[in-house]
Amino acid sequence: MSTLPACPQCKSEFTYEDGGMFVCPECAHEWSAQQAPAAAEEVKVWRDAAGNVLQDGDTVTVIKDLKLKGGGGVVKMGTKVKNIRLVDGDHDIDCKIDGFGSMGLKTEFVKKV
Repeated sequence: MSTLPACPQCKSEFTYEDGGMFVCPECAHEWSAQQAPAAAEEVKVWRDAAGNVLQDGDTVTVIKDLKLKGGGGVVKMGTKVKNIRLVDGDHDIDCKIDGFGSMGLKTEFVKKV
């Protein structure tokens, strides 16, 4: 059994080698062995405190009282946060919370609804 790479365009497993090139019979994409990806790109997956996968636009609930920096108050446990946006950085979620405004949250303190 051969270990040819999957097509980088359509991810088809039915590739074949033609000379020094790889060919995909499904989308007709051709690429050289030097262009073949060494490993699949890692896609960041954000998970909530319960291990559920989060996506942009999800609604989450805060599972712990969170004190805001600067003496701005406390986001209470059970607060529902709608339409989250996932980002890379020190906080994983950008969102707006009614009564508090825009802020960043960490995924370890939320649960998907």
